[in-house]
Amino acid sequence: MTSPSAPRPSKPATILDVAAAAGVSRQTVTRAMNSMPGIKPATRERILGLAKDLGYTPSRFAKGLVQGARTSVGLAIPDLTNPYFPAFASSVVELATQRGWYVVMDDYGHGRGSGLEAVRNLSPHVDAVIGYLGGDAGPAQALLGRRPLIVLDQPAGTAAGCISFDYAHAAKLALDHLASAGRRQIAYLDVRQAGEVPTVRGAAFAGLFGSAGTELTCFSADESAEAARRAVRNLLARNPQTDGIVVFNDLMAAGALKALTDMGRSAPADCAVIGMDGIPLGELLTPELTTLALDLRDVGRAAVDLLEQLMGGLVPDGVPAPELVLRHRLVLRQSA
Repeated sequence: MTSPSAPRPSKPATILDVAAAAGVSRQTVTRAMNSMPGIKPATRERILGLAKDLGYTPSRFAKGLVQGARTSVGLAIPDLTNPYFPAFASSVVELATQRGWYVVMDDYGHGRGSGLEAVRNLSPHVDAVIGYLGGDAGPAQALLGRRPLIVLDQPAGTAAGCISFDYAHAAKLALDHLASAGRRQIAYLDVRQAGEVPTVRGAAFAGLFGSAGTELTCFSADESAEAARRAVRNLLARNPQTDGIVVFNDLMAAGALKALTDMGRSAPADCAVIGMDGIPLGELLTPELTTLALDLRDVGRAAVDLLEQLMGGLVPDGVPAPELVLRHRLVLRQSA
């Protein structure tokens, strides 16, 4: 486990913290937070203000339950139509349920949403959040206050903790394999972002330009199988000598395989194709997809375990945010 420089927020505020700050009993805080009778309006407003300042928000699922109510965890997912995310979410739900936690999910993608918006939607209902937030770690943690946020696939920043992936290792695995098979004209298909800035995955591949005597071309497409299909057709029309393609994820790699068929070419005879993520879809394709795989159960376990440590006070306050770095493995199948 490594540690970036950003400090981790202190442990989540509890109802007892609010009671101590307000100089009232726990029962009085409960009455204020749930708009119950038997409390003066001025006292209620003072308690609500202190709760906001401390970042304390009772779980909506815990309201009305006795002491010892279950923890509720938010899960922010950018796109459940991508098979990667349901597999990851399933792992988180299973492992959280084993701990007696509720899981509340927000699927924020589809063109309009953002990671920050997802956390804003989840915030009134949860005690912590795990999510792929696409760069919104800082403002999302500020919104949650002292409640922990675990982000994936981005730097922790001010978030309580993060799960990262060693893309430089993944890129080297793929390119070394293609080079050892005699591939010399290799392309990397990235996801198109605003300003044509490469993704973290794309930057890792670009950093290996010219390695092992290969030429590497980077190009991009929207994140869908059909967009990848069009982009690969265009690439092959411009550069028919391309003999290896690594693709941002397995879903887009399916489109790349279709593009080869469209152009009268085959994988791996004419052009090898490697995807990334290791979702079950790859085994159903023809040819079966070689991929840089993650064990998505391990990813979910890492996130839930780290959150459990943070919520249980096992990570001391005032230390940098803990970061766990996971590595892909190359799963060789028919396409490369």
